[in-house]
Amino acid sequence: MLQSISSFKPERIFSVLGLPVHLTSDYTDWLYQRVLEKQGTHVVTLNAEMAILTQTDEVLASIIKSADLVVPDGAGVILYMRLRGLNHRRCPGIELSEALLKRIGNSAPSTSICFFGGSPGVSEKAASVWRQRLPGLQISTQHGYVRDEEQQLWLSQLKQEQPQIIFVGLGVPRQELWIKQHRHLCPNSIWIGVGGSFDIWAGTKVRAPKWLRNNNLEWSYRLYQEPHRWRRMLALPKFLLLSLTKN
Repeated sequence: MLQSISSFKPERIFSVLGLPVHLTSDYTDWLYQRVLEKQGTHVVTLNAEMAILTQTDEVLASIIKSADLVVPDGAGVILYMRLRGLNHRRCPGIELSEALLKRIGNSAPSTSICFFGGSPGVSEKAASVWRQRLPGLQISTQHGYVRDEEQQLWLSQLKQEQPQIIFVGLGVPRQELWIKQHRHLCPNSIWIGVGGSFDIWAGTKVRAPKWLRNNNLEWSYRLYQEPHRWRRMLALPKFLLLSLTKN
């Protein structure tokens, strides 16, 4: 079901298994305007695995439904929409994040950015790569293995710095829960869950070849790289079945 939404928000909302997907022609430009206006925003990059999790996880479902921007990240989400007559492009979270970083680096490099998550050293290496690509980017980092005794110090530092964009790479659903819990610390920031993007940017992992991405088969390459993910991949046939049978 489609409905219009107000100014400075995406053009339409489409329901995918009861979850909102915001549709607009330029997600990067919309987010960039939110940065300039200092409008706090929680971005969720929705895929089939997340959608299936929400069928039994009411907390995650509630977080996604209340997010300011939900983009169609996964091929399954795009298939679901196409089966219902809507042809919309896929918006992978890593590509959206990269486009936003490039836009910021080329037009507003003084914007403060935070990379939080990943194994020790990974977020800093990812930040170093981006600083080399776009000199002037101000990026602070913190790995995702913060010990309990360090947690409050890190959160106090985050609150003091008030970065304008916060990329959180803790994996699904942990990153969405973390953002929901701590968003009040930086209410005017853009918060984006980026999964394993830091590993890709740092070069510790490799993204699927472009031909697989273009054919909606990126998930197969991830399974090839990380065969231990097979249980998580069981969400894909479940999502396909719901896509074919649920109104």
